[in-house]
Amino acid sequence: MFTKHIALNDRYKKTNGLLLLLIALLTAIASEFKVVPFNGEEFRFGLGSITFFLLILIRPPVSLVRAGIVTGITVVCFRLFGDVLLSEVSMSISLKNHLPAFLFYFLFAIGLSIIRIEKYKIAPLLLGAWAAGFEIVGNGVEHLVRYWLLDHKNLGFQEWALLCGVAVFRSFFVVGLYSSITVAEQKKQMQEMLGVGSELYAETLYLQKSMNHMENVTASSHDLYRKLKKNNLKELSVQALLIAQEIHEVKKDSQRILSGLTKITEQKKDAHLLLSDVLHLVVNANENYSEMLKKSISFHFTSSVDFETDLHIPLLALLNNLTANAVESIKNKGNIILSVFEESEQTCFIIKDSGKGIPKEDVSIIFEPGYTTKFNDHGVAATGIGLSHVQEIIQTLKGNIQLELPGEGTIFHIRIPTKNIRK
Repeated sequence: MFTKHIALNDRYKKTNGLLLLLIALLTAIASEFKVVPFNGEEFRFGLGSITFFLLILIRPPVSLVRAGIVTGITVVCFRLFGDVLLSEVSMSISLKNHLPAFLFYFLFAIGLSIIRIEKYKIAPLLLGAWAAGFEIVGNGVEHLVRYWLLDHKNLGFQEWALLCGVAVFRSFFVVGLYSSITVAEQKKQMQEMLGVGSELYAETLYLQKSMNHMENVTASSHDLYRKLKKNNLKELSVQALLIAQEIHEVKKDSQRILSGLTKITEQKKDAHLLLSDVLHLVVNANENYSEMLKKSISFHFTSSVDFETDLHIPLLALLNNLTANAVESIKNKGNIILSVFEESEQTCFIIKDSGKGIPKEDVSIIFEPGYTTKFNDHGVAATGIGLSHVQEIIQTLKGNIQLELPGEGTIFHIRIPTKNIRK
């Protein structure tokens, strides 16, 4: 165990060392893309500080101060190496000219380390303000040291104001860029979680229905037991009682599973989303699904109503199911239209596809468990629980669903009282 701990520790140190090296090299390269707003080389406005700050936000190293030291040294060496190769500047002059750059990264890293930037990632305005302050200090010290070493012209008020303005712009630019990356990642995670939650919600409905069926079977078995016992059929009555007991045990196990699933779906239902957010999630998910099936499907989405809902899980479950069925019904290329509007205090959903449609003789049974028109390559039928899921969910929301069969494809009309899904 001790040997394993040492190996893990060595691997961790190696990974952190590679991270420091990557930050330093990328910053050094980016720092060469620069703007010199003043005469001569008194001060640089480059991409180095932007790159350094962004990389630290994305993947913070163990020690920010160490990262600042390594990066500062790397930037100075990078510039010295460039002077030796590309110009005839002496090493001493080149060192004096570039050595102050080390102070910027060192002081900037110390500042970020002192405030512990992790706790400010949820407060971008404060993080941007702190970073701008540290950049102003680092840039100011860098310029003063360069002025002292090389006796360059000092900056006036206008130049200092520009220095501060650029520091503020660069800091908030990095924070904004990082926030957009974080928001995009969080949105992706939310879509995945809501997708799983909607599937679990639909399954809990069927598990509840199965438990009700188990209850009826248990009662029937127990009734059979009493009748058999009354007729002195002892062996058969004992067997009937055992069956009733076994079914009751299965029901108790199902209750525990249902309790766990309900807790998960209830936690996901605590969030509030706009109806438009739910619909966009449905469209995005099924666009990805159609691409996965290598189908060319155009999605058309229109909505004239929007409100906040805390029933996004059941809405996702039923809309995703119908839209996924539409995707599957289209052979290679087609269209799916999703329309939402409000009429007579009811929210109406219309899902229309250009797929192969449903046989007219099957209309009366399409919502029954087990019905399907889909078979795999081996001729095995699908589970056929999708539309029965949909009907069950709509019934819990006090709504109704109707099927229309045009010349091509299918159209589903769903009407749900708006008060039942509006928060």
